[in-house]
Amino acid sequence: MDDAQGSLDGHWELLDQAQPKARRFGRLYSARPRRRPSMTAPLPLSGVVITRNEADRIERCLASMRELCDEIIVLDSGSTDATVEIARRLGARVEHRDWDGFARQKNAAIERAMQPWVLLLDADEWLEPPAIAEVRKLFDGEIETADCWLLQRRTHFLGHTMRAGSFAREPVHRLFRRTLRHGDVPVHEYLDVKGWRVRPSSIVLEHDTARSEAEYWQKLQCYARLWARERSARGKRAGVVRAGAAAAMYLVKNLVLRGGVIDGRAGLRFHLLHARYVWTKYRLLGLVL
Repeated sequence: MDDAQGSLDGHWELLDQAQPKARRFGRLYSARPRRRPSMTAPLPLSGVVITRNEADRIERCLASMRELCDEIIVLDSGSTDATVEIARRLGARVEHRDWDGFARQKNAAIERAMQPWVLLLDADEWLEPPAIAEVRKLFDGEIETADCWLLQRRTHFLGHTMRAGSFAREPVHRLFRRTLRHGDVPVHEYLDVKGWRVRPSSIVLEHDTARSEAEYWQKLQCYARLWARERSARGKRAGVVRAGAAAAMYLVKNLVLRGGVIDGRAGLRFHLLHARYVWTKYRLLGLVL
């Protein structure tokens, strides 16, 4: 027993001698084990979503944000379903703002963020557990080496996950510093990153693009009208030949050059809708709007 006690006393004596070295060498040596970062603690990250009548899919989006974000801001533009109630139940701060276009609405939502970093998602987007882990890994390491990180958006169309074409891995600006804003355009809004550091990431963002084929075509028609009006206001015009050529090029690029044929019937329906959208927007550009 005395031998055991002597051995224990010797152990503590050696540890006491090590403590001055630990203080002296700082980061190079520590007598105490390093504390590992928590895998559940919120990050210095604000989750931001704009909504209107998204009750059937907002929960999946916000639930994935809750795994990461210190706060979630939902900027709603007049939902008449249960969107607001669901968002509040999940802990989001919900505010109302009348619709003013995609870019302005998203900028207004970003302005309400309190954390230095923003994760901006649409209501039909979400992060799976592996992507959530990748975001945490990024914040534990390289996050400050860029001002904006590109996420790889993967589109799902009517239950089918796109494996090829432009929408299988689409780089999108969704994780960025709070100071960044979108360019003031009516459609296909973009984050203005000119002069900022942008880096790619391997984080996959899931995107369930449509509830039905009819709904998706209605959305594409809306985008086509907004696009044509914006181009027309800048004096742009296009005829039938330009419209046909652009639609054909879209199909060649996505079905052939980028291998979209492997997505089968669902992929063909998806890309035909987009080719029709390309045709429509250029035809509208040739009309008096």
